[in-house]
Amino acid sequence: MGHDNEVKRTPLYDLHLRSGARMVEFAGWEMPLSYTDIVQEHLNVRQKAGIFDLSHMGEIEVWGKDGLKIIQNLTTNDASLLDVGGVQYTLMLYPDGGVVDDLLVYRLEDHYMLVVNAANTLKDLEWIRAHAAGDIEIRDVSTDTALIAIQGPLSQGILSEIVSADLSAVRYYHCIRTTINVPRETFSKDEVKCIISRTGYTGEDGFEIYIDGHYAEGLWETLMRAGGSLGLMPAGLGARDSLRIEAAYPLYGHEISGSTIPYEAGLGWVVKLDKGEFMGRESLAAAKEKGLSRRLVGIQLMERGVPRAGCEIMKDSVKIGHLTSGTFSPSLQIGIGMGYVDIGEAQLGNEVYVMIRNKAVGAKIVKMPFVKHNVRR
Repeated sequence: MGHDNEVKRTPLYDLHLRSGARMVEFAGWEMPLSYTDIVQEHLNVRQKAGIFDLSHMGEIEVWGKDGLKIIQNLTTNDASLLDVGGVQYTLMLYPDGGVVDDLLVYRLEDHYMLVVNAANTLKDLEWIRAHAAGDIEIRDVSTDTALIAIQGPLSQGILSEIVSADLSAVRYYHCIRTTINVPRETFSKDEVKCIISRTGYTGEDGFEIYIDGHYAEGLWETLMRAGGSLGLMPAGLGARDSLRIEAAYPLYGHEISGSTIPYEAGLGWVVKLDKGEFMGRESLAAAKEKGLSRRLVGIQLMERGVPRAGCEIMKDSVKIGHLTSGTFSPSLQIGIGMGYVDIGEAQLGNEVYVMIRNKAVGAKIVKMPFVKHNVRR
């Protein structure tokens, strides 16, 4: 997958080139921005299904009888509530309540797997190891693991064509360990172990598949053969970003960072102050008692324009905040974004202006998500 200090490549890099993808650098990786047209890829995920290469994400395994204790100490959600096969969205915090990273915790039969943001993998690994104690082993399996997502209303039907397991029994934010027959060489197939979870980052029903990186191309091509005639199309980072903005999912480095606390970002639902001590708990309890000075809100333009991260949000010629993400919504056919505003200006319906290329564009604060989630709960 590449070497330190180099732009890294996933096991699907050559396939992306053969598919005509437009490649860009993202989080230290060469990744496909799009294969055809970003809007077309976006709408295809909403209406049919799209396949994504997410192999740049980091996977960290936590083994040992003290694994849960360390996870509980380092994350805000209550991992003790996870049954085997359960998946949980959570946050790691600094002592001052700032966000180290947002991540998924998978509880498997004999260990936990943490799935972290690509750009934060090394930072997270060092953070976890620095705070690990007791009977625990931390393994970075990112280099060996490929992650392929299939998202959209046709996902289950397409994936069921190549998986013998009953995917209808896999609930939202749960996973199974199963096998898939995947070609490794031209004339042979291997029955390959994998983890399949009903999770995603698009607001649509779908699955994420963790598999040995050697089989990434074979899995991708097998899925395309199974779903191509039904409309399955590759989708790149461009569509992934506009889909996640419509679904109002935060992105590290945009909506959350070391200088934001979970309550500001509307992520209080993954903070369990009553579970016991954890890193950052004291600061969050104090922040909750003191009250917020700003809040993440949804912004919808009322005029033509494409808002982008960094655009100032104005009210009566006074800056009240800034956008952290913005895009033209292919589903709504209007500009949308997320951003932080002063707490006194955060009410729904508040009419504001977004400064786009030095022009004040009319907008209002709206409820998130921008598009109704179509996940199967």
